[in-house]
Amino acid sequence: MSVRQMPSSCKLNHFFKIQQRGSTIRREIIAGLTTFLAMVYSVIVVPGMLGQAGFPPTAIFIATCLVAGFGSLLMGLWANLPMAIGCAISLTAFTAFSLVLSQQVSIPVALGAVFLMGCIFTFISITGVRSFILRSMPKGIAQGTGIGIGLFLLLIAANGIGLVVKNEQAGLPVALGQFTSFPVIMSLIGLAVIFGLEKRKTPGGVLMVIIAISIIGLIFDPQVKYQGFFKLPTLGEDGLSLLFSMDIVGALQPIVLPSLFALVMTAIFDATGTIRAVAGQADLLDKKGQIIDGGKALTADSVSSIFAGVIGASPAAVYIESAAGTAAGGKTGLTAVVVGLLFLLILFLSPLSYLVPSYATAPALMYVGLLMLSNVAQLDFNDFIDAIAGLLCAVFIVLTCNIVTGIMIGFAGLVIGRVCAGEWRKLNIGTVLIAIILVAFYISGLAI
Repeated sequence: MSVRQMPSSCKLNHFFKIQQRGSTIRREIIAGLTTFLAMVYSVIVVPGMLGQAGFPPTAIFIATCLVAGFGSLLMGLWANLPMAIGCAISLTAFTAFSLVLSQQVSIPVALGAVFLMGCIFTFISITGVRSFILRSMPKGIAQGTGIGIGLFLLLIAANGIGLVVKNEQAGLPVALGQFTSFPVIMSLIGLAVIFGLEKRKTPGGVLMVIIAISIIGLIFDPQVKYQGFFKLPTLGEDGLSLLFSMDIVGALQPIVLPSLFALVMTAIFDATGTIRAVAGQADLLDKKGQIIDGGKALTADSVSSIFAGVIGASPAAVYIESAAGTAAGGKTGLTAVVVGLLFLLILFLSPLSYLVPSYATAPALMYVGLLMLSNVAQLDFNDFIDAIAGLLCAVFIVLTCNIVTGIMIGFAGLVIGRVCAGEWRKLNIGTVLIAIILVAFYISGLAI
């Protein structure tokens, strides 16, 4: 039966503009499943980090699922973009280890800082400041951000399975890990299989590899154990203990304000760079190179952090792993809706999250990282400084493992390069202003 003969399918196509963007309902659902499986680790990692800082584990698990569910549904239903939102790992680490453990800030005050960050973040998004940042981002740095995030994903995936490890010896910071280990072998084979399936244009090829490796892990890896199917979340005193517990007044103390500023600055440039890179990967840029419905995407991202502060979680952001879904063909908000619904479902099916080991999702992340390197072809070396500044941005994103740092160095290199080359007329006020703000942010020592 054709799509025209199916009213429900027709409504989905119309609402999400699926056919208009060259996709199908089936492809969007597969893309959502792929993104979900690539980022489901967050329901384990985020509670683990915040738990070390004294946050109630049950409450954080519930809050993490709710933030991902709320944020992704908002992104899908309102912005209609295939980007999933969840508790940002980098900002979670800052909240747990810097704010609470290092500065001895109480949990309510830390949540107050998250809430205020979300409010400031939303204000900046609504007033068009973030759109201004996107418009002021030179093409080279915009492409360089995508390249850098691709390299970053490769490093994250390779390190997660032990292929690339910290070098304990003097010399280079990284070294080859255990090449013959089960996780490494499975990941590299899975990556090669993805190459073949994608070349054959097999629908859902990336998802099929994730599921296949998970099944193999369940059979041969003693670390992967079936721990049940259904588990009712504890919604009692412990489960909802952090709801509306943020201390907003406490978060306005002079000792906390620098950390609040650091959260806002990091979120602005980290999330903005990620959204731009994922949109570019999904070919969702207009003729001027701007994100389709980018304003809504930026606002959905920031509002999710307000929600996170209210229910007691760490700041939210668009996940880089969203690119796994766009690589699987996701082009509309239906992809994000699928992710959101699955995160709400995992509240009741939490044991299943342990059946997807890191080496099952690593091939997908590596593949996406490699695809994002294709942004190199978009660099215009006829404008040498713009192109080389983009490469500078890309390289330092992965060398510092920080998206904002790479963007800062890229902007600074571009501005100084233009001036020294006598091309200062090619600079606009926005580019210069952003470069100055970012450099000042790092010189002040506030950067995360």
